[in-house]
This record gives sequence, structure tokens and C-alpha cells, in this order.
Amino acid sequence: MVIADDAAHSIHIFSHRQPAGKVSIESLTPAFPQLHIFEREIWENHGVEFLNHPWLKPLRFSSGRYQTDISIADYPFYSIESEELHEVGVGPVHAGVIEPGHFRFICYGEKVLHLEIQLGYQHRGVENQFLNHETLLGKSLLAENIAGDTSVGHGLAFSQLAEALAGVGVPERLQIERIIALELERIAVHIGDTAALCGDVAYQLGQVACEALRTMVINTTQDWCGNRFGKGLVRPGGTNYPLSAEMRNVIRKNLSDVLRRYLEVAALVFNNQEVISRFENTGIVTSYQALLAGAVGMAARMTKISRDIRVSHPFQAYNNYGFETTTLEGGDVLCRAFLRKKEIRASAAIINDLLDIHEKRESSAPGSPDYRMIFSGDSIAVSIVEGWRGEICHCAITGPDGKIIQYRVKDPSLHNWQLLALAMRGQEISDFPVCNKSFNLSYCGNDL
Repeated sequence: MVIADDAAHSIHIFSHRQPAGKVSIESLTPAFPQLHIFEREIWENHGVEFLNHPWLKPLRFSSGRYQTDISIADYPFYSIESEELHEVGVGPVHAGVIEPGHFRFICYGEKVLHLEIQLGYQHRGVENQFLNHETLLGKSLLAENIAGDTSVGHGLAFSQLAEALAGVGVPERLQIERIIALELERIAVHIGDTAALCGDVAYQLGQVACEALRTMVINTTQDWCGNRFGKGLVRPGGTNYPLSAEMRNVIRKNLSDVLRRYLEVAALVFNNQEVISRFENTGIVTSYQALLAGAVGMAARMTKISRDIRVSHPFQAYNNYGFETTTLEGGDVLCRAFLRKKEIRASAAIINDLLDIHEKRESSAPGSPDYRMIFSGDSIAVSIVEGWRGEICHCAITGPDGKIIQYRVKDPSLHNWQLLALAMRGQEISDFPVCNKSFNLSYCGNDL
């Protein structure tokens, strides 16, 4: 068990030895609800029964699960017996070109009383593949493809992990470049999400304008490394695409143009009464609910919970860059949409500041990636990154020869899917698309 202490800026590691075979231990979930999903995963994968767990059911239906006789078709949905209630199933195949997930609503007329979200349809065995890939390049490629919209975030989490296990430090200039890429990814997705939210409430001007601006941002990343999503940009020990003076100027120019135009569009969006009427008081999540669910990232910050790895456990250039996170209170779709605007402005300021610092570090150019790193034996390493959704965590354990024998990935969506289910309670079922889009959680990041 690895627990981050935000106040002390530290990480604590606990372990517990159990005999082989089927065992039962007392669940911690009744006292600490945030642990419910981790105990479910341990039960699913290893058969450890957690006594008095209130919701012990499969989480991902992984290929290596303990109970191979249970299939995803046998998922035990919560139900309420009543002649006045009805159930509505959405997915796993959706009308849009998105990933598979099943949403089971229990409704009284149009009002949603309960939503249960069942995932696990595309479990790819990502964690086991980290053990099978012999080369660091192969592991890097695997990491940046965990979630396609978070290539930089997951790629950076793995690179930090590899460098920690090998005892390798990277120059400040490379650390700055990695954070610039990470914040560009944050800006691109937030603008894209604004477009999608406008589309869901039929505000076409906001949708098409933000889609065009998102394209400008990801095309800037493509100018830098040849890939719009930043694949190939972050590698252990070095980089194949050092940030040149010419590329710095491109980023400055494009970012200035995008920010100016985005703020003009955002002013129209957040002053449109029809948009506001659909966003405001829709899909409310309280700070207490977010706390009990263990919410991370934006899903926590929109309920006034200041949870941000860039502040609590600074990484890369954030170790030398003072940063204050942004929070809002309200917990509705409007709050989640408006927080994106504030984070876009903050990310643009970070990038511009780091570009100025980078320009003064010309003499410390980073080298090429190091794919021959030798990892320490019998070690554990934990890497955390504040991706655009929130806390990304990669953890690895090595054997005596330095080879990775266990690898775990935690995408922020693992925590935050529960918040979407809570946000729908008491809403009309027609509010689901805009609520879902306001969180924009990852299916593949959860299923792994």
C-alpha cells in the first residue's frame, strides 16, 4: 500500500504478508471508503476476500483474474424491486465512436435514482506487458499508449520511474521541456472538452471554434516531435526532440494566438444564458462525496478540494517552480467547465515562464534517450504525475537481477468514475451526456 501525504509532501509504503491460497481479511472500506476500489481489485486478481466490504464485485474482469469462471456478462448489478421503477441500459456499444462501457440507470420516470457504471470490456493486460517487454523503448511505447489522450502524462510517469530505478538524473532543461509538453497536453484537452460540452448543449459556435483552437495546440506539438499527441516526445534519460530556439518561438506565437482567441470564445460561452441554464446546477457533486470517493485532479478541485500533485509532490521542473493550484466550489457541470478555462490560463502562464527559463539554459542541452539503463535489484519505485485528468501513478518492483517483476498503473479515472455515478443521482436521464462529458473520463485508462 502506497499512500501520499499531501501535507508533508511525502509518500509512505506499507506491506502485509498473507499465506498462499484463499484467505480472508477484514475490509478497511467501511472506515475508509476511498479504498473500496483497491480492495475490489485485489479480490478480483488474487482472491483475497475482504470481510464486510459493502460492494465486493469485479472491477475490470482482467485476463489474469482469480475467478476465471466469472464473465463480464455475469456482472451483479445493483437493482431495486418496484413496479414503478424501470432500468435503462446504455452501451457498451455507443452511437458515437467512443470506447466501450455499460451504464445501468434505475429511473423513476425521467429521474435517475441510481447509476452503476460497468467497465472492463477492453482489458488489454497492460501491466503484464510491462513485464514482457524486454527493452526500455518497448516499455516507453507501451506507457504512452495506456490512454491516447494522455500520452505525455503516462509517458512521463514511466520515464520518471525508469530513471528512479536506475538512479539517473536528468538536466533541468529536459525537465522544463517535459513540463511544457505536459501543459500543452492539458491545454489541448481542456479546449477540446469545452468544444464537446458546447456540442452537447447545441451551442455550435463554441463547439467549432474550440475544435479549431484545439487543433492549433496539438499541431504545435506535432511541429515539435512529429506527433500531434506527443508520442515519442518523452523518453527515459534524454530526448530525441530537444526544444530549439525556433520551436520556442513557435510555441510562444501559437500559444498567444490560441489563448487570445480561446478567451474570446469562452466569454461568449459563459455569458450565454442558454448554455448557463444547462450547465448550472446540473450533475452536482459535493466536496464530501468527492472526499469519500477519493477524487483526484479536476474532479476534486471543482469541489474546493485542493488536490494537485504539482503542489503536494512537485516533479520535474515543478521542484523549482512555485505553483498554486486553482479550485472552485459548486461541483456542477458549470463549475467543471469554468475550471477548464482557469486551468488553461494557468497552464499558458506556466509554459511562458518555463520558456523564458529554458532560453537561459542553452548550455545544458539534454542528450539522447538511454535505453540501456540498469535497474536496481530488489527495489520499489513510485512515480506520480499530475496529468490533465489528475493524479497518474506508476509503481514497479524489481527482482534480485533488476528485472521488473510487478508493475501497477493507476489512471485518475479509477477514482473519478464513481463521481459521475453520484453526479447523476436526482438528475433527468437526458442530463447524462453533458454530465459524462464534463468529467471526460477514460475507459482504457481504467481497464488497462
